[in-house]
Amino acid sequence: MPRWEPSAEDRLREAALALFLARGYENVTVADITDAAGLTRRTFSRYFADKRDVLFAGSDRLPQVISKAVAEADASLGPAQALLAGLAGTAATLAANVPRSPERRRVVAGSAELRERERTKFAAVSDSLTEALLARGATETAARMLAEVGIAVFRAAFARWTEEPDGADFPVYIHEAAAELTTALAPVAERD
Repeated sequence: MPRWEPSAEDRLREAALALFLARGYENVTVADITDAAGLTRRTFSRYFADKRDVLFAGSDRLPQVISKAVAEADASLGPAQALLAGLAGTAATLAANVPRSPERRRVVAGSAELRERERTKFAAVSDSLTEALLARGATETAARMLAEVGIAVFRAAFARWTEEPDGADFPVYIHEAAAELTTALAPVAERD
């Protein structure tokens, strides 16, 4: 076998995802993945720390990507509008660069371990968004609440987008989820 395998990372991802979907995440080992991809454990270790990393590799960049999109939103936008613009921009980037999102989401949903890893990822996103919103003039309390609401909107939109692969573009679902939330909160605002 040659020292370098062309598209080894992609082959490992595809093999892992197919196995996770067929057997469940917990029932697949790194050896199963490397065997299915026709590669070695050493090759696997070049790209991934463990089998979870196959699904989450690169997710450590998400907090920075989202907060940068919020920070770079039009300067005339307030914090909430900048958050929505940043989420929509990030959604477009993810849609273009993260293949097989519906399948990945199904695997994560089926594993308590992976759901916990997902929560940890979004906790980091929340912290990063809070900082970006503070920089845009939000108060500490507003920044924290907006960050959490933004994550809820993003996750709801992601779920819809992955459930309807032939539906609208991911950013459209961001705007729809935000509009739905605004409508749901309208009665609360009217009570005052």
